[in-house]
Amino acid sequence: KPIIELGKGTFFADGQRKVDYILCYNYKKRRISLHRLSLTSQPELEAGLPEGEESQLSEEEKAMMREEFESGLLEQGLQLERDKESRSQGIGFIRLHVPWATLSREAELQKIKVPVKKSYELRQPQGIAGKIALLYQTLIKPFRPDLTVCMCVCVCVCVFQLLYEEWANYGVMFKYQPLDLIRKYFGEAIGLYFAWMGVYTRMLVPPSLLGLIVFLYGVLTVNTNVPSQEMCDDSLNFTMCPLCDAVCDYWKLSSVCSLTRASYLFDNGATTLFAIFMSLWAAFFLEHWKRRQMCLKHAWDLTSLEDEEMGVTFSAVFGVILYRITMLSIWSMNPDPEAKASVRMTVTTTAIIINLLVVLILDEIYGAIAVWLTKLEVPKTEAEFEERLILKSFLLKSMNTFAPVFYVAFFKGRFAGPPGDYVYLFGHFRMEECAPPGCLIELCIQLSMIMLGKQLIQNNVFEIVIPKLKKMYRTYKEKDKGGEEDEDEEETKRPKQQWDKDFSLDPYEGLSPEYMEMIIQYGFVTIFVASFPLAPLFALLNNVIEIRLDAAKFTTEIRRPDAVRCKDIGTDHNTTSVCCSLLQAFVISFTSDFIPRTVYQYMYSQTGSMHGFTEHSLSYFNVSNFEADSSPSSTLFTGVTICRYKDYRDPPWGAQPYSFSKQYWSVLAARLAFVIFFQNLAMFLSMLVAWLIPDVPRSLREQVRKENMLLMEFLVQDEQEALRSRLPHPACLWSCPTGAGGRATRPRQPSSCPSRGHSLP
Repeated sequence: KPIIELGKGTFFADGQRKVDYILCYNYKKRRISLHRLSLTSQPELEAGLPEGEESQLSEEEKAMMREEFESGLLEQGLQLERDKESRSQGIGFIRLHVPWATLSREAELQKIKVPVKKSYELRQPQGIAGKIALLYQTLIKPFRPDLTVCMCVCVCVCVFQLLYEEWANYGVMFKYQPLDLIRKYFGEAIGLYFAWMGVYTRMLVPPSLLGLIVFLYGVLTVNTNVPSQEMCDDSLNFTMCPLCDAVCDYWKLSSVCSLTRASYLFDNGATTLFAIFMSLWAAFFLEHWKRRQMCLKHAWDLTSLEDEEMGVTFSAVFGVILYRITMLSIWSMNPDPEAKASVRMTVTTTAIIINLLVVLILDEIYGAIAVWLTKLEVPKTEAEFEERLILKSFLLKSMNTFAPVFYVAFFKGRFAGPPGDYVYLFGHFRMEECAPPGCLIELCIQLSMIMLGKQLIQNNVFEIVIPKLKKMYRTYKEKDKGGEEDEDEEETKRPKQQWDKDFSLDPYEGLSPEYMEMIIQYGFVTIFVASFPLAPLFALLNNVIEIRLDAAKFTTEIRRPDAVRCKDIGTDHNTTSVCCSLLQAFVISFTSDFIPRTVYQYMYSQTGSMHGFTEHSLSYFNVSNFEADSSPSSTLFTGVTICRYKDYRDPPWGAQPYSFSKQYWSVLAARLAFVIFFQNLAMFLSMLVAWLIPDVPRSLREQVRKENMLLMEFLVQDEQEALRSRLPHPACLWSCPTGAGGRATRPRQPSSCPSRGHSLP
């Protein structure tokens, strides 16, 4: 086809027709000439290949297929203009322009409301600058050409410029997002995502403040907490049983004083109230988003849109468990008493760091696996592909992220067994135990490190550093590839056009990674907030930056995605909220010491206070009952006959030594009762909030009712005018007698009616 010179800016060569879309393809010289091929005559040829796969077709076959595709576009009313092949880069471009008549026709077929006329409102500068600009415009007006084209360019550039300055800018992170501009430039799907992000981030402000207050309450009252004081009291002389077999020695309970005080900062009376508040907050968030989504669907004309037609994780967690058990035994052999005192915290911290790295690596692997599995299903539409991909990614990545957290929250220390009857893995590795303050502090540390690590590393490395490295590598590869081709001197001198620059950006990979990141964060904020009340605050700080980071990525780092219409974000928050409240109840009941403390205070305490709780929560063990090779091979403690361990079991002098005591069954019954009470309370509050707050705002219902009334009035008026136009002119009626002296009227012949230009007799 003939080569057409480039037009100015993003226009065709005539300078009038705007470029609406760009098609690009890899270009190579045609070395052989084959007979005419077509998609219809060669059904074995594939019209498209998955990304990353090399086509087996020759360059001639590809050219013929492109020509057929272009002819189909021309038949649909589109206008094409071929750019000269960029031989230096090996990329060819085809510019497309869609006439207004074609757009209107397609909008009618798809029932999309579009404006019938274009109107732009330009803001006039004020002050001295405005006067200077007005004077300048007055002077050059006689020499200025037609500004219609310039106006279109100005408006299109202004939309992107506004998005770049007022959205993709860290200096405006505390302002509301320009959702209407986002929707107009990127489409409804991306607009709804950022709208959801904005609502979610704003709703995080109250729990962030309240979580900070809960944490400060723990800081201010830690010195008055009786259990912490008792664990830190050396005079009570609690000698604890060894943490491992043979190499571990006895130890004093007061050695975990700092760990106990740290645990109280997150495990105090206010934490339970905060968990109840978060269940209520989840219901409020759901209802608020429903109302906001309905308003956006009405404003963006989405109300009538219809729908279109794990073993590796557990292996990794198991490996980290073995690492903890092994390192705990090895480091306990250190003769230094200070090293022995900090061995548990050291092992916990290093294990969590290893766990974080494993989670980040498996996240990338699971993302690729989810894409591969979804491609195997061959979905019929892009929307169906996204839905299936999000489901698979959620199952794999949530399992990967939450598996180590679930282990610490619900399994660690539950199956360790009492001294003398420990449970072993493979006959040699003794199961882990929770520290005397409980596993909540370890859960808190694990949550904070995984949550912050994922946000910092994924946001800074995976979303900033790695894309820039990919871009640098792609640029280098294109330059190297261009050096091997025969370069045209005229083409080399030509400056890069906008489509050349846009093509060098990263391809758009969909919204599923963004949604996955937020869904995982939502789980951290709602499920395990009882163990880490500062999670909403860290999530808020992350999201304020994340919104602008994503905005900068969409505007400057990736190619502009195709606009996609969708009716909602497709996330089932109802199921998520119910699961979150249930898991919160289990965390409070079985991970924290809230229930054991409450049971002791109201059932077993002689004074109704917490004095004596530490003594009550520790069981006795006779060191003579140790199995072979289980007792310490060497010890710094002399005369130890009884050691203590955290559990509710009968003493060795009881009727049934080391069996579960009455206190154990009382605490277990209270824990199960609390789970039932908490879950029913959360469900009741959620249903109450859903009943009190309608999904559709009253103002929106009134607006829709008024619009429907205006539409009915318009239709009635239009029908009346149509009926009136079909009736004859009144002067065209004449009378004729009827049988009984009455008179009847009958219209004249149409040819003699004055409405047709004839005069009356």
